[in-house]
Amino acid sequence: MTPEKNENKIKHLEFIQLAITRMNINSFMIKGWLITLVAAIFVLSNKDANKTFFWFAPFVSILFWSLDGYYISIERKYRKLYDIVRLKMESTIDYSMDISQFDGGKNSFFVCLLSLTLVLFYPVVIVASILAAAYFNK
Repeated sequence: MTPEKNENKIKHLEFIQLAITRMNINSFMIKGWLITLVAAIFVLSNKDANKTFFWFAPFVSILFWSLDGYYISIERKYRKLYDIVRLKMESTIDYSMDISQFDGGKNSFFVCLLSLTLVLFYPVVIVASILAAAYFNK
């Protein structure tokens, strides 16, 4: 194997790793934005004395949960592509970034929605939002 070919494989793996990193950062940022948005909804609802706005927080949490599940699904597909490319010989790599072949199974959107990292975070935010809305709307 010539160094140039090995260099091409390494560069391709770096591109895949960048996509994985980007999806991971997006997932992290979504969680941060959700907490910020829920806090802003609570502050504005309490300040303006319009207590019905509290009910937007659970709805927004469900939307962000769905978006986060989507990013985790994409991340898992790129991880699978990375795993396959790293095991291939240089001559058999097509340098594609296509991840459509990895749809389904543990990479599917609905399975990712129920991943441990999301199930430990979003239901807590949703339940806390519902309890706060119910408490302040007495």
